[in-house]
Amino acid sequence: MAAIARLRAVVLDCPDPRALAEFYRGLLGGEITYADDEWVSLRGEPDLKLSFQRADGYQPPAWPPRDDRPQQFHIDVTVDDVDEAERQILAIGAGKPEHQPGEDENWRVYLDPVGHPFCLCWD
Repeated sequence: MAAIARLRAVVLDCPDPRALAEFYRGLLGGEITYADDEWVSLRGEPDLKLSFQRADGYQPPAWPPRDDRPQQFHIDVTVDDVDEAERQILAIGAGKPEHQPGEDENWRVYLDPVGHPFCLCWD
């Protein structure tokens, strides 16, 4: 099937776009290619396309998800050494929730500085 469109970016709502972009730049690398008070774009190789949009009154999703505040979506990233990656992401502002449903498999859940869940995965 032919594509109708190409992914431009995944956009995360947040209270401070620059701060959240810097967190994800620390996690994933890349460069900030645009920034103002309302919007920041992070781009990198091979296909990193994240943007961050100011949302007044932002309320983070709940983890574990609840009916009134579902997870909404999350990002999975692959790491070679999960314990070292955990140390590094906690140092740049991630949180590690107590609820860890995949730790016996091959993933752990973390929260970015404004509460979006993401997972460190390993093969």
